[in-house]
Amino acid sequence: MDNRVLTVAIIGAGSRGADSYGMIILKDPRFKIVAVCDVRQVRLNTCKERFGVEDKNLFLDENEFFKEKRADICVVATQDKDHVRNCIDALRVGYDVLLEKPITYSKEECFRLLEAQKKYGGKVLVCHVLRYAFAYTMAAKMIDEGKIGQLVDIHAIEQVTFWHQAHSYVRGNWRRSEDTSPMIMAKCCHDMDLLQWFAKSKFKTISSIGSLSYFKKENQPEGASDRCKDCKFKSTCPYSAEWVYVQKWKDAGSPKQMWPQNVICTDEVLTEEGIRKAYENGPYGRCVFACDNDVVDHQETNILFENGVTANLCMTAFTGCHGRIYKFHGTLGELDLDEEHQKLVLKAYGKPVEEISFSGLPDVSGGHGGGDASMIKTLYDIVNGSAPANTSLENSLESHLMAIAAEESRLQDGEVIRR
Repeated sequence: MDNRVLTVAIIGAGSRGADSYGMIILKDPRFKIVAVCDVRQVRLNTCKERFGVEDKNLFLDENEFFKEKRADICVVATQDKDHVRNCIDALRVGYDVLLEKPITYSKEECFRLLEAQKKYGGKVLVCHVLRYAFAYTMAAKMIDEGKIGQLVDIHAIEQVTFWHQAHSYVRGNWRRSEDTSPMIMAKCCHDMDLLQWFAKSKFKTISSIGSLSYFKKENQPEGASDRCKDCKFKSTCPYSAEWVYVQKWKDAGSPKQMWPQNVICTDEVLTEEGIRKAYENGPYGRCVFACDNDVVDHQETNILFENGVTANLCMTAFTGCHGRIYKFHGTLGELDLDEEHQKLVLKAYGKPVEEISFSGLPDVSGGHGGGDASMIKTLYDIVNGSAPANTSLENSLESHLMAIAAEESRLQDGEVIRR
């Protein structure tokens, strides 16, 4: 096809839709953002200035937004519970869709969306961005090339990080299962997708255990306030909103934009006054022991795939650093993928250890180790018909079925769930 500019409409102009994907799209001359829908006028105002979207193409009402097709591609980055409805509407009016994960926590909705795609014919690329990140594509290549022989077992640790747990899963949008989805879906659908991608198989059985053990009212220190701004532990608590939002921003050099500060404060240019005002007056200033959260803070999941490969996934909030750690065990060697220390380590049996550092490489800059930008780059080729959709809707369903089965097992005290 020709090298035409693809137009883009965004529904859900938050941290992922506008601040991540939107900014990457803005810098790519092959795309042009022409329409935006969000329930917050302040976000529409930001998108008008940032992306140059005309007033007539800014929408507060999704029904008005979906009355007609306004671009070639629709980015669906609304809240989890809205993804399927918004994606079906986008397909109905003729869009190809970039769909933020997770798709949904409902098995029925997964298949209803797949049927809608078959009916309307549009392409759907699910944002399993780690499949596009350098470290993971390199690991997959090494495994496929037989560097460790036949893959037998995978051990994975999802290090959520203590302050990230507090921000997103205690104070933030993903704190309650019924409002979004359980932790195993909201945070670990990346991992479920990666595990079945590496294993090259569907799951046969899954069992899972875990709970919310710490971020509960009974663990609130004596004398602590329900809001950080009034608390005597404000300057000493590692979960203090003052430290998570203000001090971490200052330690980073007080940048104009920074995550997660730009989630709680929507000012185009972050300031100490703006960030502090946002947490003091909003939900992100609540004590982590006085929120309405119910998602787990640690969970272990065991998986047997149909081809015999086994896997274990440990998701834990209680880590000082972020970054996944994956260990692949094969018949002829081992492979370690360590995001925290930015390296791959190949230990082929009887051979010298090989270490590949991906720290500082251009391909790993930006969100998700370069995965966000690489996915957007691939999106152009997929819509133009010159590349397959690695994370198509159909390819992405298995990870969701795995997460649903894992949560079902957890709620039944680790009972084995069979396919």
